[in-house]
Amino acid sequence: MNSSSYGAMNLDLTAILICQDRDLASALTQSVEASRSFQIMADLKSYPPKQTLEIRLRQVQPDVVLLDLASNLDSACELIEIIGRVAPATNVIGIHRKNDSDALLRSLRLGAIDFLYSPFEPSAQLEAAERIRRMKEPDSPVERELGKVIAFTSSKPGSGASTLSAQTAFTLKKVTGRRVLLLDLDLMGGTIGFYLKLNHAYSMLDAIEHGNRLNPAVWSSLIAHCSGIDILPAPEAPMSADVPSDRLHSVLQYARMLYDWVVVDLPAIFYRPSLLMLTEADSMYLVSTGELPSLHLARKAINMLGQLGLTKDRYKLLVNRVNKRDGIGLADLEKIFNSPVDAMFPNDYFSLHRVVTLGQPLGGDCELGKAVEGLARKLSGTAEAEKKKMATMLEAARPALSQT
Repeated sequence: MNSSSYGAMNLDLTAILICQDRDLASALTQSVEASRSFQIMADLKSYPPKQTLEIRLRQVQPDVVLLDLASNLDSACELIEIIGRVAPATNVIGIHRKNDSDALLRSLRLGAIDFLYSPFEPSAQLEAAERIRRMKEPDSPVERELGKVIAFTSSKPGSGASTLSAQTAFTLKKVTGRRVLLLDLDLMGGTIGFYLKLNHAYSMLDAIEHGNRLNPAVWSSLIAHCSGIDILPAPEAPMSADVPSDRLHSVLQYARMLYDWVVVDLPAIFYRPSLLMLTEADSMYLVSTGELPSLHLARKAINMLGQLGLTKDRYKLLVNRVNKRDGIGLADLEKIFNSPVDAMFPNDYFSLHRVVTLGQPLGGDCELGKAVEGLARKLSGTAEAEKKKMATMLEAARPALSQT
């Protein structure tokens, strides 16, 4: 579908333009006329007083107000609040000369649904218009399958859940080529940002605060990028704030729509965010090490989860930093846990130290990298697909082999 035919579908979306910066207004008007994303019914050349704004909103009854955030952000934010009270069905889209993150986040916190900035790419306008249309038709079918949420927690802090979650995210990207998001939900002690050498202003906490008002514009400003995946790190300063379950659910549902894989790094299982994820995740991994304190806490965690009514099929056990010299095998660990162990990971200190120092993914040339790739292939189903392919090839080759 070309842009002109797409735009023609959106001509029923009417707009009021409020823009004190006339050069900005001219640039937007010309772009809107070309993209046919909105039909501007009124052009206000200054920020109107409340009474004037109310009258114009009643007269025009627009679908959207295109609001200048660049000339006076305080005045613009006051108008967003007024529009929300007077005409709650009218959407506000902020406009700006540049991609100003402060203006974007402040306007979205007050109820704006989107943000457009010069040179006003037609695709961004059309996406904003289409989102408004979908909001007006909430029962429209979902076009793509929702992504899967994979969560990693631990029995004891420092067991390596963060390492496994990050490396699994990178490896899922490598083996599937699909869209991957890594979330750090350990708001008190998250280390993903440090581990990957990120220098990012926003965090998972900002996403939770915007949980019910997320859209592509605010999302793109919140996420960081590293080695082909998107990342929402934990806040730089530890936060003890409670995580509202409805906001967390909204963030995860929005992420499911954008990504094929959402990998979540959690605090220890005894903390509330980790318990909440037990009802959200498609796969939940409890990570222990072979050390006695970690094994002891893992058994306590398994007993606690049983008392909460959670059966063992709701989560899987991973044992990290396994050293063959310790003499503890898979059967021993399963006896200790009274539960099956899904995978074991070697104590590959030097490989891990190298990638942490560089802030990069593990390669498949080390034992730990191979083990993580095995987990990622099991999660994605590629391991099973490769077994079937190999079996088919062997079956096809059998007649020829029998004749030799």
